[in-house]
Amino acid sequence: MTQPEALTPEALYTRCDPAALGIASSAELAELDTALIHERALEAIQLGFDIRHDGYNIYLLGESGSGRHAIVNQLLESQRRTGQPPSDWCYVNNFTDSSKPELLRLPCGRGAPLRDDMQHFVEELTPAISAVFESEEYRSRVEAMQEEEKQRELAAVQALGDESVQHGVALLKTPHGFAFVPLKEDHEATLTQDEFEKLPPERQAEFGAQIKALYERMHKLMGEFPRWRRELQARLKQTGSEALQVTVTHLIDDLRPKYADLPEVCAFLDAVLADIVASGESLRESTHAEGDIETTTYSSTLAVQRYLVNLLVEHPADGARPVIYEDHPTLQNLVGRVEHVAHMGTLLSNFTLIRSGALQRANGGFLVLDALKVLSQPYAWEGLKRCLKAGRVRIESLYDLIGLSSTVQLEPEPMPLELKIVLIGERQVYYLLCQYDPEFGALFKINADLESEIRRSPDNTRIYARLIATLARREALRPLSAAAIARLIEHSARLADDAERLTARTRPLADLMREAEHFAGQAPSPWIEPVHVEAALQARRRRNERLRLRYQEAMLRGQLLIDSSGSQVGQVNGLAVVQLDDSSFGHPMRITATVRAGEGQVIDIEREVKLGGPIHSKGVLILSAFLAARFGAREPLSLKASLVFEQSYGGVEGDSASLAELCALLSALSGVPIRQSLAMTGSVNQLGVVQPIGGVNEKIEGFFDLCAARGLSGEQGVLIPQANVCQLMLRADVVEAVRAGRFRIWAVSDVDQALELLTGQPAGRPDAQGRMAAGSVNALVATRLARLAPKRRAAEAAAVAARKPAKPSGKP
Repeated sequence: MTQPEALTPEALYTRCDPAALGIASSAELAELDTALIHERALEAIQLGFDIRHDGYNIYLLGESGSGRHAIVNQLLESQRRTGQPPSDWCYVNNFTDSSKPELLRLPCGRGAPLRDDMQHFVEELTPAISAVFESEEYRSRVEAMQEEEKQRELAAVQALGDESVQHGVALLKTPHGFAFVPLKEDHEATLTQDEFEKLPPERQAEFGAQIKALYERMHKLMGEFPRWRRELQARLKQTGSEALQVTVTHLIDDLRPKYADLPEVCAFLDAVLADIVASGESLRESTHAEGDIETTTYSSTLAVQRYLVNLLVEHPADGARPVIYEDHPTLQNLVGRVEHVAHMGTLLSNFTLIRSGALQRANGGFLVLDALKVLSQPYAWEGLKRCLKAGRVRIESLYDLIGLSSTVQLEPEPMPLELKIVLIGERQVYYLLCQYDPEFGALFKINADLESEIRRSPDNTRIYARLIATLARREALRPLSAAAIARLIEHSARLADDAERLTARTRPLADLMREAEHFAGQAPSPWIEPVHVEAALQARRRRNERLRLRYQEAMLRGQLLIDSSGSQVGQVNGLAVVQLDDSSFGHPMRITATVRAGEGQVIDIEREVKLGGPIHSKGVLILSAFLAARFGAREPLSLKASLVFEQSYGGVEGDSASLAELCALLSALSGVPIRQSLAMTGSVNQLGVVQPIGGVNEKIEGFFDLCAARGLSGEQGVLIPQANVCQLMLRADVVEAVRAGRFRIWAVSDVDQALELLTGQPAGRPDAQGRMAAGSVNALVATRLARLAPKRRAAEAAAVAARKPAKPSGKP
């Protein structure tokens, strides 16, 4: 079998030719239409916008940093001028039941004038009320009615007094009330007590009966007085209402022509007029109370404030539909809230304290939410779904939902809901919602999946150059030269972890451009050049390399045992990647294998101690299956092997080391040493085929850095899967070392190619009878397994013998 050739420098890094862009700088490039990159997702979003039926809300799937919000904002900006204009919404007092404020719907731009007009109306109402009740005409009418009532009472008492005189009894007014006293025969004076006692008993009894009857008449008359006074108050109230009606009707009539085309507003004005007329005297008392700070109360202030209009949602008169992004989607920030004021130790509220939420403000337009933020807020997700299912927004109190409030709350009339919701989130969140929330699919029928990366073709490269130019303009950066754009395109391929792809994540590119702008400004330079991009990349690597340098220092000091020269049996340099927040780095990790007689078991020590993840355990089981298939066809394997990542004190996951583990195991079985100047990565299947892995660039660079620190000898190198060659975008120093012959990289397609490179000996392939070529690594493995088989059989026989009972001797 022919060994693979080391990869050429050209295969390690795919350049972007600045001349192919056909420009001198980014200033020559037009703005980029997002549809050129995310055509599939934009078609889905537009479909969601166009379908007016319920449930066609949109979930935008995309990675963080992919420009999701910018894409949505750009699309929504073009949608604002389409469709029906939004409505203005106002809450007004319900004069029948003040705990249930009513909702007014007005054309856009009409809410603010109504609010201002009613504010002006209330300001005019207070002096108008005072003027009505303080006018000479009103005072004269009131005084006349009061005098009439007074005379009526006096006349009634006088009539009773005259009647009592005819019966020989005088009606006297005392400090304690009225009293009836007998008169003398001439009716000129009253009888004294002595004179009364000298009268005959019959006369005394007659006087007593008459006085008793008169007292009954007086008591009945006194009972009539409150009724007469109530009638007087009713007449006074009616007089005040009549006086008010003239003035208030004039104020209302001034407003009617302006809102003649709005029946709901006209009905509200009628209700205001009727309430003012019905509440004339109470309004008078409240206006007097408002003038005195000491006597002003919450209820008296509300007396005239109840005619105000609470403008809940206001839109411009041009009819543009609202686009609302709610960054803190709590329940109240979504559905609105009712505020309270403290008065004498009590929390009070009214319709003027109702505040809108994002759903009300976005009604008639679009609401943009981050899925994870909504899901992380208590009751917010359920509240949002309730509103969407009901087709209306009901203001809910969190205290009511959790049962902490026992007071009477306002119940504002719910608002009809007509809007599109765009939920932005990760793909994982979307699929979890689909799986665990049965209502989600009915409410968000449109999923728009943004591209994570695009193919790196000549056409797409030119499109990507326009994307870079567009980002630079939005950030107000200086123009980029064609070479700088080419360098950014190359870095985009590195971010995509694929030389044939370009990342669709715009945030890391925009961040890099801002940092390059800084270095260009320090130069100073009119353009951003490749040197400034490289300076920004170097600065980023430096601020993120503390942990990488600690790993490397531990290897150089011999604390983390990694060999980069010599040969060892059953020992290989695997490669791992450490993923940090916005950066990652690779480093070598020693993998060892030991073999002894057994029952064909391969022990994964990482799994035994619960440090190995399921994918890693799967990789070990697969290499065990390969070993059994290749060498156990004639006889079951008679080995017990152990595999471990040395000096690994954390979790191990992934199958990218399964090729290295298999090579270490084959080395331990064959006794053929492995070159420690090489490191390797790749997964393997049951047929021994090497499969691609992730992080190939970081892994190569991690071993290169260690070798470079110890000194490159030309013997060091890395083995990678053949399928990963298309993903190589290595650092310039690695490419230069390969070009100079001081470092090499090989691509292998099966385990035998890897064995030959690692050991320097032929791997050997089985012939038609399953026999390996003599002297090959595989032949040595087969020989070792054959020698282990008798030991296994002997051990099994001894175990069986130990379990048999002892035979009786036959002697008494």
